[in-house]
Amino acid sequence: MNDLNDIRVFLTVAKQGSFVAAARQLSMTAPTVTRAVGGLEERLGVQLLLRTTRQVSLTSAGAVYAARVEPLLEAFDAAAEEVRAEEGEAAGLIRLNAPLSLGQRILPDVVSGFRAGHPGIAVSATLTDRFIDIVNDSFDLAVRISEPPRDKSTIWRKICRVRRMLVASPGYLAANGTPETPDDLNEAACIAYDEEALAETWELSHAGRTRKVRAGKVLAGNNGDLIARLAENSEGVALLPFFIVEEAVTAGHLVPILNGWQPPELWLTLYYPPYEKLPIRVARFSDFFETYVTTIRPL
Repeated sequence: MNDLNDIRVFLTVAKQGSFVAAARQLSMTAPTVTRAVGGLEERLGVQLLLRTTRQVSLTSAGAVYAARVEPLLEAFDAAAEEVRAEEGEAAGLIRLNAPLSLGQRILPDVVSGFRAGHPGIAVSATLTDRFIDIVNDSFDLAVRISEPPRDKSTIWRKICRVRRMLVASPGYLAANGTPETPDDLNEAACIAYDEEALAETWELSHAGRTRKVRAGKVLAGNNGDLIARLAENSEGVALLPFFIVEEAVTAGHLVPILNGWQPPELWLTLYYPPYEKLPIRVARFSDFFETYVTTIRPL
């Protein structure tokens, strides 16, 4: 069993390219990780990793060994999980990634509700609005809000549509007037959302007509809550998911505008590495998450 644990540590170091990063991911100390890999190398009689002051990389022997043992370790973990599932018990760690605004509003109750029914499953949640590489970043699943997925290399599970709306503050509308069509929008006052805080193009459609508006000439951000607050401060018009602006709209701090003009659909989607079969712990979390956001807390 020590060999299995040390192999798991070795593979994590190889993927992360760092003993420190692997220790952080495994909730271990860096010296413990170093000893585990060193012990494995000693038992095998070969050097698996090249260590420099800047990075860690695989030796040729290490690359061969990693390629052979990784699928075996995955099969071992899958077998253990299936046996537990036969007894009605799921266990293990779920590494989850989600957008910041959604994660802050939804995930606490999702995770707590899920853990109440599955105390043997641990959850490690990372929040970022960046579109992650789920394979290289070693996540078990990720929650995304995006247009319908086109990526063929991963597994996607569409959960529900995410409503969006154009909003502005009463103060901004009082000073600038309420637009009746997208042509009335001042592009310099349209606040862009982009993961790199760059400009974006809004495509708005109504009754067979489509208009494009360039946003981000003056203000852009990579987080929905930041953009919503800028809009509340009368900095301009924002196009955001309803769940982000719902409270501000209800309180009258933001006002929906151009209600008949719709942007392209966004979907709340779960996506996964290219599993042959979803791990049971991941499948159960996915089912719980879908039930929560479609029935308990609809978006």
